[in-house]
Amino acid sequence: MSEHQHEQHEHRHGDDHDRGIDPAMWTAAFWDERYGGTDAVWSGRPNRRLVEQAADLPPGTAVDVGCGEGADAVWLARQGWQVTGVDVSRVALERGAAHAAEAGVAVEWRQVDLVAGEGLPAAYDLVSAHFLHPPAELLGDLLRRLGEAVRPGGTLLFVGHHPRDLAARDQHAAMLPLMPTPEQVVAHLDPQVWDVRVADVQAREQLVEGRPATVHDSVVRAVRAR
Repeated sequence: MSEHQHEQHEHRHGDDHDRGIDPAMWTAAFWDERYGGTDAVWSGRPNRRLVEQAADLPPGTAVDVGCGEGADAVWLARQGWQVTGVDVSRVALERGAAHAAEAGVAVEWRQVDLVAGEGLPAAYDLVSAHFLHPPAELLGDLLRRLGEAVRPGGTLLFVGHHPRDLAARDQHAAMLPLMPTPEQVVAHLDPQVWDVRVADVQAREQLVEGRPATVHDSVVRAVRAR
């Protein structure tokens, strides 16, 4: 059983949405209630794909989009990055700030609602978004705004749950449109702007509904050429 069986963003949607998609799940109120209802939602460890994909990048400015309780942002700060953590949830940002203070690192925390159309400054050498699943019709717009935040020569890292894991579980069928494949993500990246370095489906071990299982991530890493 992997040490990452309780990955930081183990499953953002959960069993409460088996019967369909609740539009409230993209709101600050939803996530404030989710975070406020327990001492810790995620494991406190950085996401494995971030560690794998960012370990060889020279530190610069980074933004962790959908930062949750801050494990990824704190890991980046420990590697020497100047980090901003953004999330729709005020409660999550407070948790992240406490995590950073305990770790002794400096992170800027900002409340941003990307699904509602708010943007980020074009200021980052790394834009990292893990398990941020917008409404399917907004994926292209979200990727555009994430890409606009990347400086020329910088990196966009987008990681999500791959739909093959939900396809085998009929009760989660309504969630399938929210889970893009690497090919669907890359289709929104202009090849004249982006040099796609990684577009893979990668497996890892994790607890799913209390049982060890192999799950799959859609992993896209691209460098902005201009």
